[in-house]
Amino acid sequence: MSLRPEVTAARRVVVKVGSSSLTTAAGGIDPARVRRLVDVLASVRAAGAEVVLVSSGAIAAGLAPLGLARRPRGLAAQQAAASVGQGLLVHRYTEELARHGLTAGQVLLTVDDVTRRAHYRNAHQTFATLLELGVLPVVNENDTVATSEIRFGDNDRLAALVAHLVHADLLVLLSDVDGLYDGPPSRPGARLLTDVRSEADLAEVATGSVGAAGVGTGGMVTKVEAARIATGAGIPVVLTSADRAAEAVAGEPVGTLFHATGRRRPTRLLWLAHATDTRGALLLDAGAVRALTERRASLLAAGVTGVRGDFVAGDPVDLCGPDDAVVGRGLVNFDAAEVPRLVGRSTTDLKRELGAAYEREVVHRDDLVLLRRGRVG
Repeated sequence: MSLRPEVTAARRVVVKVGSSSLTTAAGGIDPARVRRLVDVLASVRAAGAEVVLVSSGAIAAGLAPLGLARRPRGLAAQQAAASVGQGLLVHRYTEELARHGLTAGQVLLTVDDVTRRAHYRNAHQTFATLLELGVLPVVNENDTVATSEIRFGDNDRLAALVAHLVHADLLVLLSDVDGLYDGPPSRPGARLLTDVRSEADLAEVATGSVGAAGVGTGGMVTKVEAARIATGAGIPVVLTSADRAAEAVAGEPVGTLFHATGRRRPTRLLWLAHATDTRGALLLDAGAVRALTERRASLLAAGVTGVRGDFVAGDPVDLCGPDDAVVGRGLVNFDAAEVPRLVGRSTTDLKRELGAAYEREVVHRDDLVLLRRGRVG
């Protein structure tokens, strides 16, 4: 049996585990499952690689102490459960890692932590320092403060983005399904895809939700999308069940290997493209669209024809062409209330009338990512 070189050569690995792979049938955290997962992580560390764990389960861990029979639907109740459960979950990881002489470090992220300029650098430096000190970071979305408007949405996508943020060599997605099938795994004749090398390999795949009802939030569709994000940024992905985690990290050909399809790109732009829900939109004329897409230029006020939404400087906004199609996304340099008097005007005119503070791009090209046909370009 030949091992997967993409796995055996990885020196920095991000592992994501879902709630359904950590919980009991009643919905609480299963100590035995956590112990088995930590044993696998410790084996990766013992082989000389660094590990970052993205773990769901905070809300599930908080259900029993709060006397809740199932995951609540309301955001406030979910945040309350996460507040109680996050400490319990990390305490469990801390105890199990200590058996192997390893130290856990909790990292809770919100979208703003990694899209705003001042914040994303700090997030990167925090991970770099933790890994340098030999700590195993345990990452989750900060469910206790994230609002419905500024959420990653699922930990599969969060894991893909963290993999890029920490410059990982490999992402391992652990689920309750042993890989990607061309249809529901329970269907007779469903075929496991051992390798995915391009979008063509996914053409006939049905990716409906297959997570455990009442506990997790991500189905197979979120895992495929996470794989697209990571592989498009040059990071291979292994998708398999938590029960086969040891074989997966050892490089054995279990589950599905998504081969890298792209190359690494500036970290903040990846976050901007995939981790944000925009706060509004700038409407552009055809000339501005050409300048952005063909010359990779900054967006100037002269090319803006209108504005939608209520945002402030530094917020992510969609950039829409004359046909209202979204051509890009960027961090805007002005408040929404300021934009109407900038529309269609040259920077020279704006400087003369409003002052030097207005002689700047509406969106700088370094804070802008292009979107093509719904995909990042």
